[in-house]
Amino acid sequence: MYVGRDMTELSMMSIHEWKDSELAYFHHGLQQMMQYLNAEGQTIHREIIEEIEARGGLKRGEADYTHGTRVSYD
Repeated sequence: MYVGRDMTELSMMSIHEWKDSELAYFHHGLQQMMQYLNAEGQTIHREIIEEIEARGGLKRGEADYTHGTRVSYD
């Protein structure tokens, strides 16, 4: 279950300030309903994808005993 800031709060701040987990969560959610999104929703999703790409993707650089190599948004 996602525990974090909701889209209302996040929309009032720069996407560059979002955490990786927030980007991952909202990317996944918007991706699942892409065919139902209006132009504004598609633009938000594209901006999220561009930010993820600008950060080098969602994979962690290295794993340790408490974290895997993928960002978890749970």
